[in-house]
Amino acid sequence: MTPRVLRVLLADDDPLLRTGVAVVLEAAGIDVVGEAGDGVRAVGLCRELAPDVVLMDVRMPGCDGIEATARIVDAGLTTRVLVLTTFPDDAYVWRALRAGAHGFLLKRAEPERLVDAVRTVAAGHTLLDPLVTRPLVDRLVTDDRTPRPAPDDPRLRRLTSREAQILRLIAEGLSNAELADLLVIAESTVKTHVKRILHKIDARDRAGAVVIAYRSGLV
Repeated sequence: MTPRVLRVLLADDDPLLRTGVAVVLEAAGIDVVGEAGDGVRAVGLCRELAPDVVLMDVRMPGCDGIEATARIVDAGLTTRVLVLTTFPDDAYVWRALRAGAHGFLLKRAEPERLVDAVRTVAAGHTLLDPLVTRPLVDRLVTDDRTPRPAPDDPRLRRLTSREAQILRLIAEGLSNAELADLLVIAESTVKTHVKRILHKIDARDRAGAVVIAYRSGLV
């Protein structure tokens, strides 16, 4: 059976960047089904074309990428959102997480990394680029305004010490492969741990787990 070709929508107000990304994706066998220069158009095309993934810029005129992401998620569309950012601005990362984004990647990522990110998100996984998430973790840890740890959070009490450790590492942006290497366990074991963690803390995906880790003060 021939594998289904992934369908991607590009949402960015820079037409030159859209052209470059389209060339990279199509060379990898990924179908670019549409392009949008603002968030309203991006949401409309997601409704119309139902792409597997939308590569969403953050700063766009009118409706920005954060608001567009929230609209896509709230509408219950099947399209998954991979946010592309120019800089690892922690304010935007935090807002995108809360809006329901499924992944983050810097625009300066290598072409192979971009293709892998699209395939990862399309497969139902969450991709959190460490270069994007770790600055946010650093700020939250050092900022005096950050809520202190909440050990009485009932969701965290459901976790074993190992699961809590893995959740902290997920919040720092580690992939399953990196977790397996660090903890010296099989990647399949990591996947089992992650699945249990998401179930125990009532998180939709890894991005949701990161939000809970930040809000609870676990990180």
